[in-house]
Amino acid sequence: MNRRPARRRPARRRSRKTSGGEQLLLVGGGLLAAWLLLTGLVNFLAAHPWIPLVLVLLAGGAVAAWVVQRQRAAQWERVRSQGLRYALGHLDALHHRQFEDAVRDLMHRDGCADAVQVGGAGDNGADVKATDPFGRRWVIQCKHRRAGLEGAAVGTPDLQVLNGTGRPVHRGDVIVLVTNGRFSKPALEFARDQRLHLVDRAVLAEWASGSKPLWELLRAVPPPRRPTTLS
Repeated sequence: MNRRPARRRPARRRSRKTSGGEQLLLVGGGLLAAWLLLTGLVNFLAAHPWIPLVLVLLAGGAVAAWVVQRQRAAQWERVRSQGLRYALGHLDALHHRQFEDAVRDLMHRDGCADAVQVGGAGDNGADVKATDPFGRRWVIQCKHRRAGLEGAAVGTPDLQVLNGTGRPVHRGDVIVLVTNGRFSKPALEFARDQRLHLVDRAVLAEWASGSKPLWELLRAVPPPRRPTTLS
């Protein structure tokens, strides 16, 4: 009779899971290594007590150098901003967005720490906003003319937009339109009736030269909201 070959039982796979004893051994070994390392470090520092002192001095020197660098950078920024000057020829050559940046920088130079350029799509007639040292909120629209006085005069439509948003939307105290060109006669009359402030080429030249802050060059500026913070 032919006997069928006996089936071999599949060999049992060894479990890859680490047993509890092995895990405990690994943890204990890690703790022992950490302890030996810490002990060696403590003994080394005890034998060389000057090393921690040197490390502290180096860290203190690095912090002091960082503080001095920050102070010098802040001082230089104050000197740079206070000494900012623009010639009309330079302003004429700017792109209209760069002109807005220049107006913002001039406000910042005069002490408006929060001066910001906001012009763009959906700006609701405001290109620059700033708070002067007296607490007054300035809302400024900029109209750049590449040809200066030879360019088209700024008319009442631009002022009407600014007048409609300067106070009710932007909560401005001083509403200003700045141009390196000129204003039409109707625009001058409209601004006077609506208590808007206009900065034409002549006023811009004086302001950009750094002789006075803008609020000293304009008439009938609202009174301060708070005492001056200028030193």
